[in-house]
Amino acid sequence: MATKRKNSKNVPLRQQDPFLAREKTKYDNPLPSREFILEILEKNGVPMHAEELAAVFPIYDNELDLFERRLRAMERAGQVLINRKGDICVAQKLDLIPCRISGHRDGFGFAMREAGDGDDIFLSEREMRKAMHGDRVMVRIAGTDRRGRQEGRIAEIIERRTTRLIGRIYKERGVWFVVPEDRRINHEMLVEAGGEDGASDGQVVMVDIVDYPDEHRQAIVRVTEVLGEYADPGMEIEIALRKHDLPHVFSDEALAQAKATSQKVGKRDSKGRVDLRDLPLVTIDGETARDFDDAVYAEKSGKGYRLIVAIADVSHYVRPGDALDIDARERSTSVYFPRRVIPMLPEELSNGICSLNPDVDRLCMVCDMQISARGKVKKYQFYPAVMRSQCRFTYTQVWQLLSEGGKHKLKPQLEVLYALFQQLLEQRQQRGAVDFDTTETQMLFDDNGKISQIVPVVRNNAHRLIEECMLAANVCAAEFILKHEHKGLFRVHEGPTPEKLEQLQNFLRLKGLQLSGGDKPTTKDYAALADAVRERPDASMIQTMLLRSMQQAVYQPDNLGHFGLSYDAYTHFTSPIRRYPDLLVHRTIKAVLDDKKYKPGKWEQLGMHCSMAERRADDASRDVQSWLKTYYMRDKVGEVFRGKISAVAGFGIFVLLDELYVEGMVHISELGRDYFHFHKEQQAIIGEKSGLKYQLGDPVTIRVVRAELDTAQVEFALVNPERAGDGDVGRKQHGRRTQDEQVAGKGGKSRSSRRRSDEQAHGRKPKPGQHTPAAPAVAPAQPEPQAQAQSKPGARRKPAARASQEAVVQPEQQPKPADTQPAVGAPEPVAAAKTSSRRRKPAAARTAAGASTEASSAQQPEATAPAKPRSRARQAAPAKPEAAAAPSAQAQPDAQPKASRTRQRRKPGQTG
Repeated sequence: MATKRKNSKNVPLRQQDPFLAREKTKYDNPLPSREFILEILEKNGVPMHAEELAAVFPIYDNELDLFERRLRAMERAGQVLINRKGDICVAQKLDLIPCRISGHRDGFGFAMREAGDGDDIFLSEREMRKAMHGDRVMVRIAGTDRRGRQEGRIAEIIERRTTRLIGRIYKERGVWFVVPEDRRINHEMLVEAGGEDGASDGQVVMVDIVDYPDEHRQAIVRVTEVLGEYADPGMEIEIALRKHDLPHVFSDEALAQAKATSQKVGKRDSKGRVDLRDLPLVTIDGETARDFDDAVYAEKSGKGYRLIVAIADVSHYVRPGDALDIDARERSTSVYFPRRVIPMLPEELSNGICSLNPDVDRLCMVCDMQISARGKVKKYQFYPAVMRSQCRFTYTQVWQLLSEGGKHKLKPQLEVLYALFQQLLEQRQQRGAVDFDTTETQMLFDDNGKISQIVPVVRNNAHRLIEECMLAANVCAAEFILKHEHKGLFRVHEGPTPEKLEQLQNFLRLKGLQLSGGDKPTTKDYAALADAVRERPDASMIQTMLLRSMQQAVYQPDNLGHFGLSYDAYTHFTSPIRRYPDLLVHRTIKAVLDDKKYKPGKWEQLGMHCSMAERRADDASRDVQSWLKTYYMRDKVGEVFRGKISAVAGFGIFVLLDELYVEGMVHISELGRDYFHFHKEQQAIIGEKSGLKYQLGDPVTIRVVRAELDTAQVEFALVNPERAGDGDVGRKQHGRRTQDEQVAGKGGKSRSSRRRSDEQAHGRKPKPGQHTPAAPAVAPAQPEPQAQAQSKPGARRKPAARASQEAVVQPEQQPKPADTQPAVGAPEPVAAAKTSSRRRKPAAARTAAGASTEASSAQQPEATAPAKPRSRARQAAPAKPEAAAAPSAQAQPDAQPKASRTRQRRKPGQTG
């Protein structure tokens, strides 16, 4: 807080710093504050050299190093800019905006303002040559592009985010280069002479960046690790770990501390704890679980119940600032991949002394609750204890005992737990918590580590029983922290933003529905609408829109409640083995019990870091699932399946298959010969002339066209489009095949095949020895076909190089052949799956075919357009003319849906 400045002329300049008191609390000999330095620079009116500025205050010789360090920190923060002459300039006077770059796989990017006080600034592909995704830069507004967006120029790079990355190495004409796996880094990097480290062409490598790119030069890298071949078992996980910069190797100090930790609970450990070893506490988890965070016990208490939730006391073994704590804070969460877990803590703790394994003594933190007969928590207390789990149950075992009968010595206790659960569930319904109908999936693997089957996870009431017990304990923990006015981390889930709420209300209005609550709907309003539409045929689409309108849950020290669960206060207490925020909550509760204060640092920064780590883990898990599903679909190319539209964007639709639970994209050029436009308020893409409409949730029949391992994308083509709901256009017409199907069936080329031929004619030919499938792209039947001469099989078309030409297709008339629609699941005579490499052909072989499609800078992307090829030798690649991109709706997507919607495996009770 600024203090009043002394007006005496005799007071030294440094003593006039309005923030001097604040600086004195941080440093024994405080330097001028950042705000005061900026004030002096602005008063001077012109840029100043560091020596001049130091002489003004003055700064003494023994302070010069610290003063220059402060100036560099101000530069990194975007407050000042040190030009090439060494003069210090006030950034605001230069009309420069500090931003962080968000790259796009098509080469362009966006500069996101760090202050959050305006829209993102578009950066062209030429500008993105200077920087990479994640870099902090100073941007100057240069004007507006053809879409009315602010366009910027990078004036200065403040901080480079990426120092090493993972990619694939290639050799061409004696030159080694690396293509990053993170498609947002759209640079092909030259390997320094002799820096390939024995790698072979096409292998996956880790590289250090030796020299960063600029407008005229490519980046230079050096190989530091060769991971192996791209299709090796488990390589998808190794790539995801490094691509998302996930910490996956424990420090030597942390491993040594873990090994030195005793695997038995001693008398000293049990001192001062409540002894619960005679209480029949049990764990209930999944069949494959190895770390057991929680145990439960319930008994009748008067007319109500006593519920004990015992959580592993990780805080006893992981102390603030020790080696285990440093590694745990960096990871912040365990990451769950199919068949592999990257734990937050070493196995000696996560599966050993901290895990509540059966028939062994374990330390725990207990939430002991008294609950009324109607399921309301009347009172609670927290205390440290020592326990012994009596049994390790699975959800399946518990549900069989409760639903089918059977004998077990602990069955009476399970029945009491289930009776309590029913009361807690009734309270949940009265509270109005939102409960969406979602399907979780599980991947089953063969001996080679590849998917053999994807099956839905059957959720029974044993899952929900544990979930409700964990929710009750989490709420008590949040109330305990608030009651004692101690700082802590809360799990915050705010209601919809005004913009998202308006979009939702517009969508519901078109469906003849209304969300109660006006401008501030409550959770009950959401739950009431979700229940009201549950029996409608478009219920899944409406629930998807309700879910998308909500904000993302985060960790933060300010309690703003949990909208989805309808709690005034909520935190995470029940999983300290695998979540760092839970460990922080345990330490906070212990501090309160001991009448102390727990100060782990800045709570705001901790919350931001934990939220980032959670999103990072989700993204990495999603990448691995997408790759495995793409591999799974390779042998299904040509087969026909049914599914529902799971997302709609300006460049096409995404379809989730009913039987396989795999999502793929149908490009806009495959929807029919028409000008298709994306209508965001309807979540639909509609043909301008035909009125053909593809809307979120509509059922469709597709044929698998290709499965690209390098991009982890599956592409579909429609087979006689179906419509649901109000679909008076585009009805399925039985007994017809489209013209492209006939051509493909007679040995001619389909539209997709012809397009690939045109791409090859433009220098984008496949690798030697690689087979490209001639997958038929099926256009929908028009409602009123007219007689028209059929095009000759294999006839050449104009090159389909430009994105605008691919996106807009002219109307095509349909003949009436006698062939019928292929049966669902029946393979077509289509070539094997395309497994093209991400290798790029030389720029000399490529022409400026047209500008790439540009995606809008949505804060929460919903879809991702298919990747386009990138030039290899950038120096020879001509700049793309901006006029080449057509201004049609198809070329301007407004959203970028997620590539996969299979949720990360999470333990019940960790809602939100």
